[in-house]
Amino acid sequence: MWLLAASMFAGAKWIVAADYFGSGNANPWRLAAFLFLWPGLNAEKFLFRTAMTPTLGEWFAATGKTVFGAVILWGGLRLIPASHPVLLGWGGLVGTAFLLHFGLFHLLSIAWRAAGFDAARIMSNPIRATSLAGFWGGRWNKAFNDLMGPHVFRPLAQSVGTVAATIGVFLFSGLLHEMVISLPARGGFGLPTIYFGLQAAGLFFERSRRGRRLGLGRGWRGWLFTVTVAALPAYWLFHPIFIRNVILPMLRAIGAI
Repeated sequence: MWLLAASMFAGAKWIVAADYFGSGNANPWRLAAFLFLWPGLNAEKFLFRTAMTPTLGEWFAATGKTVFGAVILWGGLRLIPASHPVLLGWGGLVGTAFLLHFGLFHLLSIAWRAAGFDAARIMSNPIRATSLAGFWGGRWNKAFNDLMGPHVFRPLAQSVGTVAATIGVFLFSGLLHEMVISLPARGGFGLPTIYFGLQAAGLFFERSRRGRRLGLGRGWRGWLFTVTVAALPAYWLFHPIFIRNVILPMLRAIGAI
């Protein structure tokens, strides 16, 4: 799983940074930092823009999330009986997400911004999203959004329209997740794609006349709709075969269980 994810990430870095290789427009040290020391995928911002210095409170928040993830992984998981492997695996997923995506990646964003680089954090309070559009549009994994927007959605939209382009992006996302989830797990094929197909359907319903009338794109109704569509079906995305064949062995390898 990690080898596939790293290979795909390296390919994404090449896609967003290839235009700057040998062009003389980008500082070579900044380019190297972007390629190897930052998980974001917005090359233009990182290479050419500056950012405001982060606050002390943000340092504390990011550190707290990192510690929280570590406590879950190397402490909390031991409280879950081995007779509940799926629950154990999901606990590992939550701990890993807090340690890496919400914690260490946030700390790295702060460090780069403190040095003057425009390195927006990867996760931007996704729990506060009051619409699916806002959740997938930048709150959850902004790096993926920075890749898909200019390199997949916009070219598709120009040729087949925004509706088909939106469906294409979600289905492509499903395919990528099949490669890093179902393929190493050797099973559960199709479930990640179904999950992202559901996200596309939910987004269209949210934007429909009825969805707008129900207030699904704002306020508490939008928040509840987002949680229902994005979070609850995640069982299909990170399916039990993946939990048993990939996550649990990974947790044993790092000494978490």
